[in-house]
Amino acid sequence: MIYLTLFLVSFLSATLLPLGSEAVLLYDVSQGHPVWLLWFVATVGNTLGAVVNYWLGLKGEAWLERKGYLSSVKMQKAHGRFEKWGGWVLLLSWAPVIGDPLTFIAGVLRYDFTKFLLIVACAKGMRYAVVLGGYSIGAGG
Repeated sequence: MIYLTLFLVSFLSATLLPLGSEAVLLYDVSQGHPVWLLWFVATVGNTLGAVVNYWLGLKGEAWLERKGYLSSVKMQKAHGRFEKWGGWVLLLSWAPVIGDPLTFIAGVLRYDFTKFLLIVACAKGMRYAVVLGGYSIGAGG
C-alpha cells in the first residue's frame, strides 16, 4: 500500500493538479522503506503523470485552435523554437508552477515523444535523487 500511495501521489502531482509528492516520499524513507525502490516508484509515477499532460496537450490542440487560443501560424513558429531548444526546457519539468505546463505544451507542439519521455524521466528522477540526497545529509548520513 505504501508504494501504491506514493505512486498515486507522485502521478497526480505531475498532472495539472496542485499536489506535492516530496513529503510522502520523505515520510516513507523515514519509516525505513528501501530508498531506491521509493525513488523508482516516485519517478515512474511522476513521469507517467507528465505523460498524461503531454497527451492532453496533444489531443487538446484542435480545441484550443477552435476557441481562438492558438493559431496555426503561431503554432508553427512555436514548434520551430521548441524543436531548436525547447526540448531541453523539459529539464525544468520537475519545477513547481512551470513544470506541468511545460509538459502540456510539449504535447501541443507534438514534440518527439521518445525525447520527451527521456528528458522528463531524467529530470523527475534527478529531482527525487536531490530530495533524497538532501534528506540523507540532513539525517546525518
